[in-house]
Amino acid sequence: MESIKQLYKIGNGPSSSHTMGPRKAAEQFAARHPGATRFEVTLYGALAATGRGHLTDVAILKALSPVAPASIEWKPETVLPFHTNGMTFVAYDIEGRPSEPWTVYSIGGGDIVEEGHDRKPAESLYKLTHIKDIQAYCEQTGKSYWEYVEETEGAEIWDYLHEVWNVMKEAVERGIEAEGVLPGGLGVRRKAVSYYVHAAGYNSSLKSRGLVYAYALAVSEENASGGKIVTAPTCGSCGIVPAVLYHLYTSKGFSERRILRALATAGLFGNIVKFNASVSGAEVGCQGEVGVACAMAAAAASQLFGGTPAQIEYSAEMGLEHHLGLTCDPVCGLVQIPCIERNAYAAARALDANLYAAFSDGRHSVDFDRIVEVMKQTGHDIPSLYKETAMGGLAAIK
Repeated sequence: MESIKQLYKIGNGPSSSHTMGPRKAAEQFAARHPGATRFEVTLYGALAATGRGHLTDVAILKALSPVAPASIEWKPETVLPFHTNGMTFVAYDIEGRPSEPWTVYSIGGGDIVEEGHDRKPAESLYKLTHIKDIQAYCEQTGKSYWEYVEETEGAEIWDYLHEVWNVMKEAVERGIEAEGVLPGGLGVRRKAVSYYVHAAGYNSSLKSRGLVYAYALAVSEENASGGKIVTAPTCGSCGIVPAVLYHLYTSKGFSERRILRALATAGLFGNIVKFNASVSGAEVGCQGEVGVACAMAAAAASQLFGGTPAQIEYSAEMGLEHHLGLTCDPVCGLVQIPCIERNAYAAARALDANLYAAFSDGRHSVDFDRIVEVMKQTGHDIPSLYKETAMGGLAAIK
């Protein structure tokens, strides 16, 4: 299992799998063919079906155009065996001869895997890859989840998480000031500023909930407009962890050091899912994006409020369990409807999961690792119509 740096990626939205991943692939291909006179790119499956709404073509052309012009062919009806987000690159030299085709897959969270390669990371940093084993280690040693992260990653992880936290904060603060209509043609107006203002007029309990909504909306709207965000674990679910942590940071006075520790814990839980299942909406549905983000935020909140390893695990388990079966069906392929509202609801649900677990002793029937297994199987059983193809569910609304 690789570093949580590979889970928390800083970049521009609106989609980690459809924007960040393809751009990364295009940059690598351009670097391999600096003398190319033109490029041809073919997009397959879900990547082609919702690519225009996710600005896939813009991301690829931006990476290739400094070297040579490029053309893109869209084949949504063709799904390659390894993953539904497939793409093939071909470069042509000055004499018009094509290069060997390079097929690569965007598997979620901004990660790519070449044809013929395993999706497991080449560098295995974490020896323990299941929460039950990490929890047992923490209980035996008296350490916290974040201490296991530090022990594994080294002290330098805090510098990276400090940068991550700064980008998250800035996205919240930009988002609650921004107004207007989001790009894409759906006419979706930004709501974060309205929720932020209205929250002030309610009592403390409702105000707290309204602010969490506002912060999640703020980051998700920044993502939808192509702003700078952090995948947590994806662009489509990037508003949930920042919303919860920013709210607790500003309303409860938690120190930045404790926030960074909570980020480490959240990253650990997200990494477990990414390694053992998937965080790709095109592969397992939105349960792998919003559901995992909810689990991460719930674990972070539980730690901040002094949860035991068992209570933190229980919080995360509920955050994911109660999103099982959630489809990925964005209207017009844009990361707007229902994605933005889902971030707001899931942020609130993460705080509820923390509260529920805090009232317990942490003991429960189904552990986090089992829920990850179920999520993976459920995702594979969901018809492709409901996994980011813009053909089924809400995406079928005209």
